[in-house]
Amino acid sequence: MFNRWRTIDIVIASIVAVTFGVIFWAWGLLYNGPADAIPLPGRALLYGVWLVPAVLGALIVRKPGAAFYTLSLAALVSVAIGTSWGWTIAVQGPLEALGAELVFAAFAYKVYRLPVALLAGAAAGLVAAVYDVFVWYPDTAWGSFRIPYVLIAAASALVIAGLGSVLLTRALAQTGVLDRFPAGRSRALV
Repeated sequence: MFNRWRTIDIVIASIVAVTFGVIFWAWGLLYNGPADAIPLPGRALLYGVWLVPAVLGALIVRKPGAAFYTLSLAALVSVAIGTSWGWTIAVQGPLEALGAELVFAAFAYKVYRLPVALLAGAAAGLVAAVYDVFVWYPDTAWGSFRIPYVLIAAASALVIAGLGSVLLTRALAQTGVLDRFPAGRSRALV
C-alpha cells in the first residue's frame, strides 16, 4: 500500500508538472534569448531549471515513478505549448527523469534528504547533458566542449534541481499545502 498512488498524489504531481511545463516555455525564451549571449558551454549553468520537476515531484509524492511522471508530463506540456526544440523534448524529458528516478530507486524510495535530492538532480543533469552532446552538439570536441558542458550542466542540476527542490519543498510545507504528504508532515524535512 505504501507505493500505491492516491488521487491527490496524481493531482499534485500533475499541478507541479503543468506549472513547470509553462515555466519551461518561458525559460526556453530566456535560454534562447538574452541568455544566448552566454557562450556554450557556459550557458549550461542555467540547465537545472528544466530538471526541477523530477526532483520536486519525488520529494513531494515520495512514491515510485513520481520523478518520471512529473518531469515527463512537464515536458509534454512544454511541447504542447511550443518550444524551439519541438518534439525532441517528448523524448528528452522522460530520459532526464529516469536519471533522477534511478537515484530515488537506489535508496528504495525511502530516503528523501538533501544528499539524495542533490544526487538525483545531478543524475538528471548528467543524462540531459549527455543527450545534448550527442543529439544537439555531435560535431563538438570532447575536451573543449562536451566534457565541460556535461560537468557544468550536472553541477547546475545539482544546485538548481537538487537544492532548489529541497528549498521549494520546505517553503511549500510551511504554507500547509503539503500537509497530506509526508513532506509536509515531517519535521526533519528533506
